[in-house]
Amino acid sequence: MTDLVESLGPGLFRLAAEGRDTQVYDVVLAEPGEAAGRPGEIVLGAGVTAAADAVALLERVGAAGAAGLVLKAPLAAEVVAAARRPGPARRPGPALIELQPETSWTHVIWLVRAAIDHAYAPPGESGDDLFALADAAAEIADAPVTLEDARSRVLAYSGHRRPARRDSTDPARVSTIVGRRVPPQVIAHLRACGVFRRLARSSDPIRVPAGPDGMLPRLVIPVRAGGEWLGSIWVVARTPIPVDRVRRLTELASVVALHLLRLRAETGVARRASADQLRAALRDGTEPVPARPPWRVAALGGETGDPRRRLDLWEAITHRFGWHRPLLADVDGALFAVLTDPGHPGRDAGSMPWLEHVLSRVRSHDPGLYAAAGGLARTPAELPRSRTEAAELAALTASGHLAPGLLLLDDTWDAITVERARKATGTHFLGGPLPDLQAHDEKHGTAFLPTLAAWLDHYGDTKGTAQALGVHPNTLRHRLKRMAEVTPLDLASSQTRLALRLQLTAVLD
Repeated sequence: MTDLVESLGPGLFRLAAEGRDTQVYDVVLAEPGEAAGRPGEIVLGAGVTAAADAVALLERVGAAGAAGLVLKAPLAAEVVAAARRPGPARRPGPALIELQPETSWTHVIWLVRAAIDHAYAPPGESGDDLFALADAAAEIADAPVTLEDARSRVLAYSGHRRPARRDSTDPARVSTIVGRRVPPQVIAHLRACGVFRRLARSSDPIRVPAGPDGMLPRLVIPVRAGGEWLGSIWVVARTPIPVDRVRRLTELASVVALHLLRLRAETGVARRASADQLRAALRDGTEPVPARPPWRVAALGGETGDPRRRLDLWEAITHRFGWHRPLLADVDGALFAVLTDPGHPGRDAGSMPWLEHVLSRVRSHDPGLYAAAGGLARTPAELPRSRTEAAELAALTASGHLAPGLLLLDDTWDAITVERARKATGTHFLGGPLPDLQAHDEKHGTAFLPTLAAWLDHYGDTKGTAQALGVHPNTLRHRLKRMAEVTPLDLASSQTRLALRLQLTAVLD
């Protein structure tokens, strides 16, 4: 945080109060009634003018775990005391940054976003090249420009070094750059206009009429390579763009396509290298993990059976909730994450409390999502064991034996124990009464095996066993009598009862 403030210069920012020591990944605008940021984000208090509102916003930012809050002078000075006041758990709160009063919030967005993009640019020069291409497109169109990928995520934008004038853009563009993707209401407008359908099928420029929330008209240039739609150039067309400039933008799109292909290759190589290292750590515990122990390995699942789609889904979820460098890797067809388990309720991105919060939010829309976490790993050598436990829990969840959600080995150890015993027992009866009872069931259509399993589960309680089977107690007594006639049933030994139940579990499940 201190490095970011110093890099932007004392003429613009001043660190009014230091906060939690954390990296900064994003900048967001404070929205009334919503969570004020996430870990790794700087929150801009645009529109906050009263000290009481500023203090309340600071508390919301602290509760959300965001990195810092930006307020204009002299308002920041009025809440410095609140910023330094220790919270309930006495953990560092967000940094409080004072902004010079004459500076526009749009200017701040451009500068902070540029600093963050430069710090986290991908390997090579593709990241900077895309911003240069956005500036070149803006020069051609004489209008603000954003470059987006095929998922409507912002890759670069014009004016990141020299902010555009406030009247040359619109709220939709600001929201797109700050949020790193197109706002939902704008997406709905574009979909209604058939923009995405035309982008996916054609290379022709698209003119989009004005939309909701003050959105100005747009000129959209598809970016394609080898027939594949890679992204698009978006121009804020306050006035119609002349035909010759549209032609030059279309020519520029072919250059953008080459850079998008290179960026995709660079990103893929970096992600594969990181995944390979994490995969080795999960397999044999020989590689270091870039996070502080102790850890838990969690198997991440959902309704989709395609590993590639599952990885894309969870990468989108982790980025959305502030884990910008997620420790994700696929091993033997399953997707795993390595999370920290700090032992306190703080929701730092990539921690177990954070994962619990994420699942509580996303499962309301996708109830099939789940995370199954193995036991604590305090050293890299213990990671393979935690991964194995997570995989076992995930298998029980996928088979319907455990309900989806957040599953911890600490809470479900008994299910793992029984499952391991079931697999070791197998379906071949070594002896005892079960072979005769099974043969009778197969020949006469009786239900002696399920009856014995229910009787063992209810400790010989006739009423409870009958209710579980959905029969009358007299019917149950008759069955038990008939079973004793078929084969001797000596259930006095606890070891015999345990062995019978394990064999029944292996056969009936």
